[in-house]
Amino acid sequence: MKVVVLNGNPNAENTGFDEYLSALKSRLEEKGHVVDLLMLRDMDLRYCVGCFGCWVKTPGRCVTPDASHDTDRRVINSDVLLLASPLSMGFVSSVLKKAQDKFIGLLLPYIELVKGECHHLKRYEHYPYLGVLVEREADSDDEDLEITREIYERTCLNLKTSLRLFETTESPAVEVADAIDGL
Repeated sequence: MKVVVLNGNPNAENTGFDEYLSALKSRLEEKGHVVDLLMLRDMDLRYCVGCFGCWVKTPGRCVTPDASHDTDRRVINSDVLLLASPLSMGFVSSVLKKAQDKFIGLLLPYIELVKGECHHLKRYEHYPYLGVLVEREADSDDEDLEITREIYERTCLNLKTSLRLFETTESPAVEVADAIDGL
C-alpha cells in the first residue's frame, strides 16, 4: 500500500511530533508499505487564492508554480493520505490547511447533488482513504477533537473518500501504524 503523510508541524522545535511521524513511517515500511513523509514547513507552498485556474486554465494543477504540483500528484496516486498536525487554536496548523486547500484541483468544477447537497464531481477514478493524526494542545478537550473529526468527515464527502482513521499522538505510533495497515 502507498501511504502519503503530510507533516503539518509548523514548529521545527517540536521535535517530538516529527520523531513520532518518523517512527510511524518506519513501522509502516517494516510492514511492506511505501511511505512518502512530506515536511510541509520546508516546502514552497503558496496559498490558494480562489482563482479557479486549476479548473479552467491548467486543469488539475494550480496555476501558481509551487510544491503543490508534486504534493497533489503524490496524494492522488496514494492509497492512504494521512494528514498530521499539532492542533493550533483547536484545529490543524495553517501549513497543513494551506496544502489541503490546494486539493481543490483534484476535483472537477462541475457540481452534482449528493444526498441533497452540492458536491464537486470526481476528476480521477481513485481517491485515497483519509486518516488524520493530531497532537493535542495543552488546553485541547474532547469537543475540539470531535469538531476537527466532523470537519474531516465533511471534507471526505468532497474528496470522494472516507475518513478511515482519526487518532491523537497519545496513541503509540505502532498502534497507529497497525490501524493504517488494516485499512
